[in-house]
Amino acid sequence: TADLHFGYEPILNQRPFDTIEEMDQTLIDNWNATVSDEDTVYIVGDFSYNGGQVPAQYFSRLRGHKHLIRGNHDTPLENAQALFRYCDSVTDFWELDDNGTHILLSHYPMIYDKGGYMIHGHLHAYRSHAYHLLRQLPRALNCGVDINHYRPVTLQELIQNNERFYGPDS
Repeated sequence: TADLHFGYEPILNQRPFDTIEEMDQTLIDNWNATVSDEDTVYIVGDFSYNGGQVPAQYFSRLRGHKHLIRGNHDTPLENAQALFRYCDSVTDFWELDDNGTHILLSHYPMIYDKGGYMIHGHLHAYRSHAYHLLRQLPRALNCGVDINHYRPVTLQELIQNNERFYGPDS
């Protein structure tokens, strides 16, 4: 998952919520309905916007083992060391193998040709020039909540949601 933007009021004009409180509570409810305490969740950037402090009020309410791949809203935190109270890891990118499938996680989309998938956030559901470029790269997957029903998803769900988002009729 990516681009949750907890507490970030400017994002409301792009989402189907009337208030920050409604958005934040929906994101928390959807997360906890999807994720068990034993699940691993990769947060591919822009977890929140919290005035320069670690957003403990959100992290503490979410289930699962969390790994934060930092995005532009996650890097300038004054007390960044506190992230390790809530996240098993904090990094700028991550490579892993999921049942033999190689995956690169980065908040920012990038050209990647090692096979497997390049999973990114940052672009939300915008139909900008980047959208048109990424439509040509079916192994680059947007994991932002805006195209993933405002909840974390499995790799298979992510693939299906991206096929719909970048599909021929979109």
